[in-house]
Amino acid sequence: MTHNTKIDFIYLSEQDMIRAGVTDMPSCVDTMEEMFGLLYHGDYRMAGPNNDSHGAMVTFPEHSPFPTMPKPTADRRMMAMPAYLGGNFCTAGVKWYGSNIANRDKGLPRSILMFTLNDPDTGAPLAHMSANLLSAYRTGAIPGVGARHLARKDSRVIGLLGPGVMGKTSVAAFIAVCPQIDTIKIKARGQRSLDDFLTWIGVTFPQIVNVQVVDTLEEVVRGSDLVTYCSSGEVGDPNAYPIVKREWVKPGAFLAMPAACNIDAGMEQADVRKVVDNTGLYQAWFHELPKPAHHCVPVIGVRFMDMIAEGSLQPEQVEDIGKIIAGDAPGRLNDEEIILMSVGGMPVEDVAWGTVVYRNAIERGIGIKLNLWETPVLS
Repeated sequence: MTHNTKIDFIYLSEQDMIRAGVTDMPSCVDTMEEMFGLLYHGDYRMAGPNNDSHGAMVTFPEHSPFPTMPKPTADRRMMAMPAYLGGNFCTAGVKWYGSNIANRDKGLPRSILMFTLNDPDTGAPLAHMSANLLSAYRTGAIPGVGARHLARKDSRVIGLLGPGVMGKTSVAAFIAVCPQIDTIKIKARGQRSLDDFLTWIGVTFPQIVNVQVVDTLEEVVRGSDLVTYCSSGEVGDPNAYPIVKREWVKPGAFLAMPAACNIDAGMEQADVRKVVDNTGLYQAWFHELPKPAHHCVPVIGVRFMDMIAEGSLQPEQVEDIGKIIAGDAPGRLNDEEIILMSVGGMPVEDVAWGTVVYRNAIERGIGIKLNLWETPVLS
């Protein structure tokens, strides 16, 4: 019996990814919603003993005898994020990236990412693709999925901290699901990112007729129907993370936090609903990290885990968005309800969106075909 042992795969550059639809935010939101359904029903696997780990990270010591070893500067890490996703996707993959906030001084993104998509049966590569846009859009789409199910339908005002890449994609996702949005309030760290965002919003979403640049977190939050914090910074002291105070929050607001965030005692109260993208992800983080875990991973869902450990929050008070999407838990209960959602980021999201973009590329003849081998030398 003869076997066809030839393996080809495609390489997709960033421009190839754009041509294959990686920046189609409405489609990305729909894809992430489908992914959450599979997540809720268990048709997935990620790393770690509970199959919910964010990934495996390489970190660097403060003091090393090796002069060429990287120093642990801000946001310095290298990480692999593997996953399998079933359903209509039925693919596996891994995102690999290096991150260093000092990259910005070199004109580079903070993180440089690549994604490899694989056949889950043989492990053969299907595609190797540029993943900065892939990752940015799947991350931004998650607040959009949350807003579709948890924001007020008449939401008009977005409050945004951090108008960088994540800020842009989160705003795009909000607009994809809340068509009445016409106002954005923005707090930025630097003038360059602010100017770039303002140009982008004017060209991309002309329906935004009111853009306000504000100076404080209170101004970002107060009066906003949708709030998202998307700024990066030093990790370690939660008191230095951007905070949300209950007195600032409008009744009926939906807050989606894909970056560093802290909350005051008022926001910790039980009448503020607390939603996460996947409880297992935060449990895995909590298991892996020193305590309090929020000192190590700054997303607010990790604070929820610390609160459970402290006894100030009951486990059942942390809700999964997948359960809400599946209809096994209620969405927004009333127009006054305040809902806070944590967005941690998961490799199943990369697999889902990467699979859609790969299939688009194959259908449209996009990418460079590369040969792994005709017949393996060792088998």
